[in-house]
Amino acid sequence: MAFEDLLEDPVIQKYLHELVGPKGMPVAAAPPDGEVTDEELAEELGLELNDVRRALFILYENDLASYRRLRDEDSGWLTYLWTFEYENIPEQLEEEMYRLLDALEQRQDYEYNHEFYLCENCGIRFEFGEAMDFGFECPDCGSQLEAMENTMLVDAMEDRIEALRDELNVENDIEA
Repeated sequence: MAFEDLLEDPVIQKYLHELVGPKGMPVAAAPPDGEVTDEELAEELGLELNDVRRALFILYENDLASYRRLRDEDSGWLTYLWTFEYENIPEQLEEEMYRLLDALEQRQDYEYNHEFYLCENCGIRFEFGEAMDFGFECPDCGSQLEAMENTMLVDAMEDRIEALRDELNVENDIEA
């Protein structure tokens, strides 16, 4: 998939934005053909050099950019030539989806297997053991803790988990 096609995809735009943030997005959204220096990018995009370097390093950490170093023989200074490698994005997104699926399954299991109590005054949630330790009174305001129903949360997680499994073509591995 070409850079241009990838960058038109709203999911990929969101992914890049989450990685590099608003200051780094112009860097991520303007991948040059071939190699480029951080100074060239900063000048071309009208950005602070540190913002460009931060975005490039984040892209590098996520296997979306690489660099090679050249040493100026006269001055001894190093120049970094950056190359964007956005062909890795679909694979990266799939890995993110698997991590999200795993985290949601763990959280759903936690929500399903614990009983919670809520201080409606402070909005603080406690597990049963904590609530019992506090005599079912909020340690902050002294209000009575009320049993909290989390079925809607567990059901919403189940819907999201099923959607992710469908997207990833993962079978439901719940033991019978």
